[in-house]
Amino acid sequence: MSKDLVLALDQGTTSTRAFAFRAPNLAPVSVARRDLPQHFPASGWVEHDPEELFAHSLAVLREALAQAGGTHADVAAIGITNQRETTLVWDRQTGRAVHPAIVWQDRRTAAVCAGLREAGHEAMVAARTGLVIDPYFCATKIAWLLDHVPNCREKAVSGSLAFGTVDSWLLWRLTGGRVHATDATNASRTLLYDIRKGAWDGALLDLFRIPASLLPDVRDSAGLFGHTDRAMFGSAIPIMGIAGDQQAAMVGQACFTPGMVKSTYGTGCFLLLHTGDTPVASRSRMLTTVACQLGGRRTYALEGAIFVAGAAVQWLRDGLGIIRDAGESGALAERADPTQSVYLVPAFTGLGAPHWDAEARGALFGLTRNTGPAELARAALESVAYQTRDLVEAMREDWAGDAQTVLRVDGGMVASDWAMQFLADMLGAPVDRPVVLETTALGAAYLAGQAAGVCPDPAEFGRSWALQRRFSPTMPEQTRAARYAGWKDAVRRTLT
Repeated sequence: MSKDLVLALDQGTTSTRAFAFRAPNLAPVSVARRDLPQHFPASGWVEHDPEELFAHSLAVLREALAQAGGTHADVAAIGITNQRETTLVWDRQTGRAVHPAIVWQDRRTAAVCAGLREAGHEAMVAARTGLVIDPYFCATKIAWLLDHVPNCREKAVSGSLAFGTVDSWLLWRLTGGRVHATDATNASRTLLYDIRKGAWDGALLDLFRIPASLLPDVRDSAGLFGHTDRAMFGSAIPIMGIAGDQQAAMVGQACFTPGMVKSTYGTGCFLLLHTGDTPVASRSRMLTTVACQLGGRRTYALEGAIFVAGAAVQWLRDGLGIIRDAGESGALAERADPTQSVYLVPAFTGLGAPHWDAEARGALFGLTRNTGPAELARAALESVAYQTRDLVEAMREDWAGDAQTVLRVDGGMVASDWAMQFLADMLGAPVDRPVVLETTALGAAYLAGQAAGVCPDPAEFGRSWALQRRFSPTMPEQTRAARYAGWKDAVRRTLT
């Protein structure tokens, strides 16, 4: 029987989805989804239920396979992609998490991070990890769990606990507790991993007071991680690909060549520039991260991280109630009064790159008595384009190579023609939307399928990338400059 199905599990911040793709060209066959509730136990705190993470993941994998009309016998491999930096610690014996998962958006360790920066540690941390000291990353989250969950530090020192990002947690549970591992892309987001040496770093573990016994094994992004427990699907299925969601999207967008750029618009926005075999140290507070690791060879990317992109549209829907569905935001924005200059700085959980201000909070500027829902919708969508330009401008300062002027985009927000046209206008550069928008899942499927031998090499896979629409800039340069200057002024006022 031909094993021509590849399952991709895409565990995100607000939903968990599974896709079935048909090899070798990875045509999408089916998709299953579960919404994932977020919990906010205190101001700036964001958590997930670890059991929901796993239960939803197993359920959607089963549903996607059933919808594809297949069984375990048809599946060549499973690939996993995940929300990065979200932190879990669990008991190796019971398999139960000691505390809810602390989500990447969580800011509870902001004061600790500020203290570490004030003590002069950031230069050393950046040199080894490519990251800044920020609550976004895992290290201070792990330390918080060890210090605040009763007996947690003692158990960690004894070796009875395990740490993992969401991929590690799902891998542990899917394999029945037999495999504690991660891939290099997820390891590179912890503040504990030397991205040049490709190893956990003892000095960083000491700085953040984290026992090495907690840590997972770090592996290539494509290869055999383990097999699912037989009871889950009727037979053991190999798990053969893992990558953090933004790196998986980079693979799905076929950004294999240095200089290629992609931006994913989900809950947050993440823009990655492929820099090749050598990590590029940022002078403008961009992140240097592992893009992928295949056959023991690491490639790197510069990354700009925006905490709020699609989350701004969710705020319009859930916080203000001015839209019923996210898809309505573009049509509402089109009705906005063009004479009003309303700016939303969506620092709901602080500002990410290039500012890295965990204490900043959201603000609206330019309100008048005539400001209404349409103007707020436009400001929310425009804020994503402005923040993207902030990242592009910063990366131009860091990258000496030939960066492509075309931005490949994906994620839920890119379905809005209005938002993508404004993005192209604000960048003054073309924006390419692919035929397959689910590039994160596609990248995870490709990594697993390539390792399983049912998908082609990267060059051939890259040739299969297909353009759905190119958005070219039409805004006059004078207007573009004036609009962006207004945004910069709004951010300055927010940060002061």
